[in-house]
Amino acid sequence: MKRLVSFLLLFVLAVAGTMAAKEQRISPEENARQSRKAAKKQQKFLNKANKKQNKAMKKYAKQQRKATKKANKDLAARRRG
Repeated sequence: MKRLVSFLLLFVLAVAGTMAAKEQRISPEENARQSRKAAKKQQKFLNKANKKQNKAMKKYAKQQRKATKKANKDLAARRRG
């Protein structure tokens, strides 16, 4: 009796495993579609990151221009006074 139960359990697990494996297979077209989708998502992320970096660089450059202008103004005031 134990052998029969263990055999049936093994058979059920084997069948379930093959069914799960069949569901995981994808067609080449589906794979290509997923690949294009992932590439598009990556490109969108990179564009967003580049935009953020450019904005930060412009902000830093503006701060540097302001600091230079202020330093020059202070220096000119010291020379006069």
